[in-house]
Order: sequence, then structure tokens, then C-alpha cells
Amino acid sequence: MLSRLFAPKVKVSAHCDLPCGVYDPAQARIEAESVKAIQEKMAANDDPHFQARATTIKEQRAELAKHHVSVLWSDYFKPPHFEKYPELHQLVNDTLKALSAAKGSTDPATGQKALDYIVQIDKIFWETKKA
Repeated sequence: MLSRLFAPKVKVSAHCDLPCGVYDPAQARIEAESVKAIQEKMAANDDPHFQARATTIKEQRAELAKHHVSVLWSDYFKPPHFEKYPELHQLVNDTLKALSAAKGSTDPATGQKALDYIVQIDKIFWETKKA
């Protein structure tokens, strides 16, 4: 009797932790764009103090981009998404690896590669939002 009294009256479900609208690959893209921009600025400046400061900021931005991609993967994307987009696991892994490479590199091509992967995640993300 007590279990019926305290049982939930309404069942709810959601595909993410909070109502939709709180997740967006744009956050990862903005951070990755910063990484690439910093890499480009580093190539044009020989000052060792600038290089040291730029390296620190670039590494922080790359970590933030990795965080945002990881949050999408773990909190937003759910089994139905992975069933519809079987390449999604590998795509996320490739994106995280590309961001790690960009974090440790001054070559803007590594930043661009990470951005290219994020564009693919963005495309899938918005397709899932339409569904």
C-alpha cells in the first residue's frame, strides 16, 4: 500500500540529461577554431614569451573542445543515434584524437583536421535534433 502511495504518478523520459537545447557542437567548434587560430598566430610570431603563452592557451582550448565532444558522446547521443549512425563511435574517437594532435602541434593543418571532424559530428547532431 505504501509503495503505491509513494509511486511516481507520471513517467517521463528524455534522450538527454536536461530538456533539449543545452547541447550543441558549436561549443566544440568554437574552441577548435581558437586552437587553429592560435596555431596560425604562432607561426607568425617568434617571440618566446608569446610562444609559451600561446601554447598554454592552445592546450586549454583543445582540452575544452575535447570536453564538449565527450559530453555530446556520453550525455546527448543515445543508443538509437548509434544504431542510425554506426560510424558515430569511430567519428567521436577520431575527433578526440585529432584534438589531441592539435593540442600538441603548432601546425594549423592539425587544427583544421579536428574542425573537419567536428563538422561531421555537427551534421549528425542536427539530423538527430530533427528526428
